[in-house]
Amino acid sequence: MAASVVVSTSLSVCFNYGYHRRPSISALSCHSNSITKTNLKLSSQCFSNSNSVAPIYCRKFVARTSIGENESESEKELGFVGEDSAVFELGKQKVSSWIYFTAILGVVLYVLNVAWIDNSTGYGKAFIDAVSTLSDSSEVVMLILILIFAGVHSGLASFRNTGEKLIGERPFRVLFAGISLPLAVSTVVYFINHRYDGLQLWQLQDAPGLHQLLWLSNFISFFFLYPSTFNLLEVAAVDKPKLHLWETGIIRITRHPQMVGQVIWCLAHTIWIGNSVAVAASIGLIAHHLFGVWNGDRRLAIRYGEDFELVRSRTSVVPFAAILDGRQELPKDFYKEFIRLPYLTVTVITLGAYFAHPLMQAASFNLHW
Repeated sequence: MAASVVVSTSLSVCFNYGYHRRPSISALSCHSNSITKTNLKLSSQCFSNSNSVAPIYCRKFVARTSIGENESESEKELGFVGEDSAVFELGKQKVSSWIYFTAILGVVLYVLNVAWIDNSTGYGKAFIDAVSTLSDSSEVVMLILILIFAGVHSGLASFRNTGEKLIGERPFRVLFAGISLPLAVSTVVYFINHRYDGLQLWQLQDAPGLHQLLWLSNFISFFFLYPSTFNLLEVAAVDKPKLHLWETGIIRITRHPQMVGQVIWCLAHTIWIGNSVAVAASIGLIAHHLFGVWNGDRRLAIRYGEDFELVRSRTSVVPFAAILDGRQELPKDFYKEFIRLPYLTVTVITLGAYFAHPLMQAASFNLHW
């Protein structure tokens, strides 16, 4: 029986979020006067300030004698395997990339307007009219529109691994956005134009303080955007799109923030509008995002394997559940993970969208969808 000696020195990055390994020395083991496995591992303890969120570097020395064996699970680093959410480092940005992004955004909006939104040249109205022939009920049409969008959006997302292998990451992102975006616009415009159709189930708009409560809920819902949304250069395919495994920030609260934010948004709007169309829209959107919880975990498990299982073990779908049962330990300066440029941008855009509601409603009404 042959034995091999592996001596390696590596520099690993640990993050000070409560997942450090302690230094350990594994003993030599012998059997029947022959060495079957010798594994000596020395790890220096991470030197860090317990309140710091910056990377802490650990030096690890491994001397291992084994016979075709990998490092055991107990010897794996227990630090972060996912990415830091909502990070925007100004020093790493390229002016040329943002010039490309601006140009691409302009082209996309122009093509979207000509090919879909403008009733004289686009197919958006024809699409809405075709779906509307399926039922006289605004609730049914609303659900069909959501079903079409959800089927295309989630279907293409499920096909992502295969699609990227066939045509590449950037072309697949263009295909994904080119089909999903017009369908999303149609669904939103139809909801705005028909939100007061149907049966009025309750009327609570005169209730004291309700508007303020629902406004705050709606505002908070946008802070539950999935962190990949902030990677605008990847969204526009300027940078090569990636399927990210996030682990900090909003992911500490819930592994599926987009679903939670959508539920909050739907509940707020349904309570305020109080009719059957709002209920139908909320049922469709929430169902789509609940499917996204299962599908998203499935895709991450396929792409990241054991790393995702580790993230799954210390996060939760239900907000705050992993924190309350002790699987997720928040650092003392957890709030700093939200004091970042993407969240400042979300704040400005959300406030702007609220004050722009009359303009959005007028623009939608003028389309007559």
